Amino acid sequence: MTVIADIKRLTDEAAALLKGMISIPSPSFSEDEVCSYISGWMQDRNIAHERVGNNLVASLMTEIGRPTLMLCAHIDTVTASPDYSFDPYQPDYQEAADIISNIRNEIVKPSDIVAGLGSNDDGASVTSMIAAYRYFLNNSGKAGIPNLILVLTCEEERSGKNGMTGLWTELDSRVDFAIIGEPTGMKAATSERGLLVIDATAHGISGHAARNEGQNALYKALEDIQKLRRHEFERQSERMGKVNLNVTQINAGTAHNVIPDRCDFVIDIRPTERYSNEEILEELEKICSSELKPRNLANRSSATFKDSPLQKAAEVLGIGTFSSPTTSDWMRISCDAIKMGPGESSRSHKKDEYVLVSEIADGIRTYIDFINLL
Repeated sequence: MTVIADIKRLTDEAAALLKGMISIPSPSFSEDEVCSYISGWMQDRNIAHERVGNNLVASLMTEIGRPTLMLCAHIDTVTASPDYSFDPYQPDYQEAADIISNIRNEIVKPSDIVAGLGSNDDGASVTSMIAAYRYFLNNSGKAGIPNLILVLTCEEERSGKNGMTGLWTELDSRVDFAIIGEPTGMKAATSERGLLVIDATAHGISGHAARNEGQNALYKALEDIQKLRRHEFERQSERMGKVNLNVTQINAGTAHNVIPDRCDFVIDIRPTERYSNEEILEELEKICSSELKPRNLANRSSATFKDSPLQKAAEVLGIGTFSSPTTSDWMRISCDAIKMGPGESSRSHKKDEYVLVSEIADGIRTYIDFINLL
């Protein structure tokens, strides 16, 4: 069987698997049923694997001492938007094709697409990675087949503790580098910004506005916000530039005639690999009088290692590279990695989600070619 025939067969089966996954609601923390479905599908095709909670792990170890590549994508989704134009779980494919034709401004046939919640983020990467893994599994008797670990995780969208966060302590010693599957148009993200959200509280003393009593917490918050607007982080990333910081919410006051004794505001920070989240928090605490409480310090920035074989493989294949503004399971691992998968990030977390079958085929083909270079 030729590689072209392999890709066609693997693509057809990947698209069918993805439609089955979409039909099962699987928001973060509710992945049990979709995990069972994927596990059963893999078992029917003799793909040996282990279920760890609602995560699936399969290993293909062909040569002792050879580096091991992890293929990782997530099986959970966000909740469905109420604005969907078609059923997000069991779409009428002619209706979906007509809607997507209007979105793309070109004729799209029902057979050209897989539509519904999770099709693009992250089902296309899940099924394409399974297909690439199957390709090497089916050819494992040949020389030069790499060591692979396929990891399908839960709770990625909500940064849950039972997904990659919990798995990595076990996988760390087994994995040398990784491809994180997310919709990137099969371009390779060689860095991604982290996320640090800080809940800030300025404290004052309440009083009657008519008598100018008290200490206005709102004014204290505005003073800190002005300091934050002017603040520049000294260290800049070669890939991502400067750390981005924005105040995105503010709330204070109970009545028009009462000086507020408390003002709450939210700081959204997108770090680069030049700072840890702890370093950023410490730096901001030095310039603000408000109380600063981080929601999560674990959502760090990531970057592909210097002289990485992953980046070299991308260069050989002519795969474009970029810096990603979004987070993924990459921030939960410590090995060398890139982020690359079929579909487009612009379709994620929106109504009328879809992926083209041709994008799945390209994903499978590119993963196979990429892995063969490692």
